[in-house]
Amino acid sequence: MVVVANRIPVADGQEEAFAERFRTRAGLVEGHSGFVRLEILKPTEVAMHGRSLGRSAYHVVLTYWEQVEDFVNWTNSPDFKTAHSDRPPPEMFAGDNVFELHEVIQSASSESN
Repeated sequence: MVVVANRIPVADGQEEAFAERFRTRAGLVEGHSGFVRLEILKPTEVAMHGRSLGRSAYHVVLTYWEQVEDFVNWTNSPDFKTAHSDRPPPEMFAGDNVFELHEVIQSASSESN
């Protein structure tokens, strides 16, 4: 399994508009071969050990795929072009996104116990 992470620096004050774009997205990726799941992560923080920890400068979009070729096929599909055709305004972002591709070498969950 592979995980594609797109770390996106959302500008201050644009967080709700960014979240709304995902709440109202077309949902085209779900039907593609090898797609496992999608997660949208919002940065948050917690007071711990006498200080604030965890706040990230990035929202993170994670897609999980059975194999890297499935992800590549998605990016070459007409559905991908449609899903990414309504570009958000540039002021929504505080910089460039960071693309990462990871191979899962171990996975655990409470469901597997």
